[in-house]
Amino acid sequence: MSAHPQPAGADMAGRLSHAFEQLGLQADAAAAAKLLDYLAQMQRWNRTYNLTAIRDPQQMLVQHLFDSLAAVGPFSEALGAPGTPAKVYDVGSGGGLPGVVLAVMRPEWSVTCIDAVEKKTAFVRQMSGALALPNLQARHARIETLEPAGCNIVTSRAFASLEDFAMLAGRHVDNGGTLVAMKGKVPDDEIQALHARGEWQVDHIQPLRVPELQAERCLIWMRRSQGTL
Repeated sequence: MSAHPQPAGADMAGRLSHAFEQLGLQADAAAAAKLLDYLAQMQRWNRTYNLTAIRDPQQMLVQHLFDSLAAVGPFSEALGAPGTPAKVYDVGSGGGLPGVVLAVMRPEWSVTCIDAVEKKTAFVRQMSGALALPNLQARHARIETLEPAGCNIVTSRAFASLEDFAMLAGRHVDNGGTLVAMKGKVPDDEIQALHARGEWQVDHIQPLRVPELQAERCLIWMRRSQGTL
């Protein structure tokens, strides 16, 4: 992945504001400040706890923050009218991507970030308090060990193949809910393997345009196959 070069002196707040415009997102100054604070905290924690392999703040802005923001609109459309409460699981969330971003942008959603690495969930828990996000929770666990959660959306940004994601996390999707995998290029082989398994199927593939990013990105929307529980 590579970001478009920016003019010297381009500031993060201005670039974030422009990204909101490009993505058609409405965000007040408080939400923007929380997102930038989150990014700054991630940079600090990353020096000690290795939350992400991306170290450069400019790359983090685009490849983490903007990439996660690109999912907010599609998720909102899928969940119905603005302000509609929803339950969202972010599986293999790492340092809270996209979960923390979703929680900031949609305070009416209950968002839980799940990861098997304790230091990463500790960071998300810290962000819930530091950013005043009562709708954000973190759980240190393997997704397959948790009781079914009845979520509207279960998402993953960098967790596993589609088949593994569906088999491990699908039990947490409520009837009528959906699994959504954030991917780069359309993973044709993974889709074939998922369909061969028979329990889940791809409902549709939604291309994403991430501000400042020269890379293919898409959302893979999956639903239970007819006749499966």
